[in-house]
Amino acid sequence: MTENQATTVFVTGGAGYVGAVLVPKLLDAGYRVKVLDLYIYGDHVLDAVKDHPSLEQIKGDIRDRALLEKKMPGCDAVIHLACISNDPSFELNPDLGKSINYDAFFGLVDVARDSGVKRFIYASSSSVYGIKPDQNVTEELPLEPLTDYSKFKAMCEDVLLKAQSPDFTTLVLRPATVCGYSPRLRLDLTVNILTNYAVNSGRITVFGGAQKRPNIHIEDMADVYLMSLAAPAAQIAGRTFNAGYENHTVSELAEMIRNVVGTATEIVTTPTDDNRSYHISSDKIRRELGFVPSRTIEDAARGLVEQFKAGRIPDSMTDIRYYNIKTMQAIHLT
Repeated sequence: MTENQATTVFVTGGAGYVGAVLVPKLLDAGYRVKVLDLYIYGDHVLDAVKDHPSLEQIKGDIRDRALLEKKMPGCDAVIHLACISNDPSFELNPDLGKSINYDAFFGLVDVARDSGVKRFIYASSSSVYGIKPDQNVTEELPLEPLTDYSKFKAMCEDVLLKAQSPDFTTLVLRPATVCGYSPRLRLDLTVNILTNYAVNSGRITVFGGAQKRPNIHIEDMADVYLMSLAAPAAQIAGRTFNAGYENHTVSELAEMIRNVVGTATEIVTTPTDDNRSYHISSDKIRRELGFVPSRTIEDAARGLVEQFKAGRIPDSMTDIRYYNIKTMQAIHLT
């Protein structure tokens, strides 16, 4: 995997929030890239690189095994990002969510292995831990997923790690909540939500506020995938790594964003019955792979503010393309 020029990467969900940042980085690094995506958030997402000679965009469904068997051969690595993302979107149609997030995973892994793929990197989620009282939630702690979305993430981890072999290197990454600007922007994630409201209404409403939320800048998350492709197989084979930056309370995040946007932003705190608090330790990925995030939460907010000012995020309060659950409700995917 060290000879990038001879390496083809198959990215499922490559036109999604993280994929839209990752794919250009892969191309810049010299990889050939095949993207498989339903493009439900628009065919324009990868327009900046659409004419790149090393990019193939495939509009299709990961549940289509025949399509996988046609397109996977010749690929050296898979980065599996595609899923029905977040709990509310999953709960709209649990059967659909299970078919995409879990049932399709078996075929994807089998076809990858049978097609000669050497490395399979899976985007799981830090939500698989559930709520932990521990100050440092490490990869060694038991998984206690609270929702079907996180339960199937955990079950896919088990499926993939059991497929590990000398010829098929498997890696599970458990990202914190990703934040920052992407050409396929999500405004339903904590830092992005708060920044949108600060910029466009001058007011941030914090529900509760004491709950902790782990975050990671989207550019750093893309860099984790690049590092995972370049790492020697022995460093990552059959391994699991958390990937986050820092754990802050929602109130702290709101203050950071107000400092970026301007002190005129009002913060209103209201009570909530949802006191779920998540925090993770990313010491292992730093210690074993040398990954240290280089962008802060403030950097993510600052980047979003710049994009708002440049007019690149129109109708941010109303356009459904920024909100997964609203888009899922509108398209009636089956």
